[in-house]
This record gives sequence, C-alpha cells and structure tokens, in this order.
Amino acid sequence: MAKNRSELVAEVAAKAETTQTAVNGVLDALFSVFESSVAKGEKITIPGWLAVERTDRAARTGRNPQTGETIQIAAGHSVKLTAGSKLKAAVATKAPAKKK
Repeated sequence: MAKNRSELVAEVAAKAETTQTAVNGVLDALFSVFESSVAKGEKITIPGWLAVERTDRAARTGRNPQTGETIQIAAGHSVKLTAGSKLKAAVATKAPAKKK
C-alpha cells in the first residue's frame, strides 16, 4: 500500500483544516529548501522524525554485466535519509490488520 502526493495533500489538508492548495504550496516550498540545502552539502534534521544529508561516493571499478568488461565509475554524490526515533517507534508498533 502506498500513498501518492495528491492523497497525502488531501489528508494533511483535512487534518490541518486548510485547503489543498495551501498544503501543496507548503510542500513545494519544503522540497525546494530540501533540494537547495542538500545540494550545498547541508544536513537537514527534524528531531525525532528524520535527517537528510548528502553523501559522497568514491570513484570505483565496476563491471559491465553484458560484456564482463571492467569500467571506471566516477565519484559522485547520493542522498541519505535517516529515520528518527518517533518514526522508528511508529513503525515498531503493530498496525491493525487490513481486510482484503
């Protein structure tokens, strides 16, 4: 089971008793801040919920799976998301069984 953006926006708007347009604007701004901050190498931490940071990947040797030829993979960056204690606790509690 997955929740897409429009479902998330609708649920947040209902809980916050605001419009979906307002929630969409806040999410757009939030993701914009995440994008620019992480791109600069800044770590974003929301205590208890999550941390987002850019990680560095060293250059390495790989192998082409079709030919078996070794190739050089350039150094690069990735993003690391770490769940906080509140999110981990929410996952650890057993959710009620869903009927099919």
